[in-house]
Amino acid sequence: MRRARTDLLRGALFLLLGELLFATMGAMVKTVTQALPMEMAVFFRSAFGLLVLLPLIHRHGGLALYRTGHFPLHALRAVVGLSAMYCFFYTLGRLPLADGVLLKMTAPLFIPLIAWAWLGEGATRLALLAVPVGFVGVILVLQPHGELQAAALVGLLGGALVALAKVSVRRLTGREPVLRIVVWFTTLSTALSALPLLWHWRTPDAVQWTLLLGLGVVGSAAQLLMTRGYACAPAGQLSPLTYSSVLFGAGYGYLLWGEVPHGRFVLGALLIALAGMLAVYRPRGAPLPLAVEGTTRGP
Repeated sequence: MRRARTDLLRGALFLLLGELLFATMGAMVKTVTQALPMEMAVFFRSAFGLLVLLPLIHRHGGLALYRTGHFPLHALRAVVGLSAMYCFFYTLGRLPLADGVLLKMTAPLFIPLIAWAWLGEGATRLALLAVPVGFVGVILVLQPHGELQAAALVGLLGGALVALAKVSVRRLTGREPVLRIVVWFTTLSTALSALPLLWHWRTPDAVQWTLLLGLGVVGSAAQLLMTRGYACAPAGQLSPLTYSSVLFGAGYGYLLWGEVPHGRFVLGALLIALAGMLAVYRPRGAPLPLAVEGTTRGP
């Protein structure tokens, strides 16, 4: 029992640190995209992430690690995940930071629906209840002053794409090792996101280079910390802590840009967080649905 509590505490600490870094990455994206094209931020997030993986690729066989009989699934996961990243970065540049981070957190609302349609997984009554509860919250966030925000719709689309990416990862995990899935995604994302630079390249100055490098380092560190956290304790117990990134994002938004969350946003955030927890809740001892178990941040 004491070991389980220790593991849960360690997992929670890793996850909170990861969410803090994730919000930090969001603040860096919002800052750098005020001066550079969004396409550059997406590319360098992927490219520096690939650099972090190079030692692991070398250690596990080099190019042999890429051998797969499931390339179409890897390609689907890469296209969907990269599209979600574009949506997320676009939203961060046009909405308050907390709003952009929160809309990314709508993925759990879509996961049960996608998992049911694609994997044939059943959904609990609580998961079904989570969908309307969450979308009431989404409506409040989308219309903070009574008018619809196009950038918020892009953020919502990003949440749906993140959900599709997570389900596609689950589809692959029974067929491929985790490292191969990560390597294929990062490699394809880097290659695909390099193409728009032919039209959108702008030479960064020293500060902007630092921010672009920081995107890769901080984003990769956040992913590793959250993966480590989920290795320490069940995802169902840790999932409520993932919404701490919204609080961290609100703090950055207030300190750096003077952004103060409006009342409708706060209510919407609480409803989305409640829906997200309902979507993954299981009674003690019951397994999480396949598409949710062990998922981590990111597309």
